[in-house]
Amino acid sequence: MAGMIDKWLTEDALLLITGWARDGLTLADIAHNMGVCLRTLVNWKEKNDKIRKALDDGKEVADRRVENALYKRALGYMVTEKTITQSEKDGYKEVTTSKHIPADVTAQIYWLKNRKPKQWRDRQETAITADIEDLTPLVELLK
Repeated sequence: MAGMIDKWLTEDALLLITGWARDGLTLADIAHNMGVCLRTLVNWKEKNDKIRKALDDGKEVADRRVENALYKRALGYMVTEKTITQSEKDGYKEVTTSKHIPADVTAQIYWLKNRKPKQWRDRQETAITADIEDLTPLVELLK
């Protein structure tokens, strides 16, 4: 098994592993592509800094891309679309249009709940405190 890991420690092989992780493949998918079982890849990841770094670096890129897409969706954005139209008079013609993609409230809520949980969590906690002396009249009334 030691010889099997060696072929995955070359610069090109590590770059391939990073690319698979960047593309969003799961560890099981990556293990399959490498021709090893998932448990083997997990063991290699735990014991070998180069394998762990290759996987982590790729996942970091993928995570950043998703974060950026969520952020963009939360705020809304403009998109340019190109279509080809055909008419008898002009023949084929490329038409470019701009379109606004509106902000997504669900993306905004998700972002805020994760970035500012104290201010945006669903349940607000309020502490009620009272001195024992304040309850004396109530205790007397209940007797």
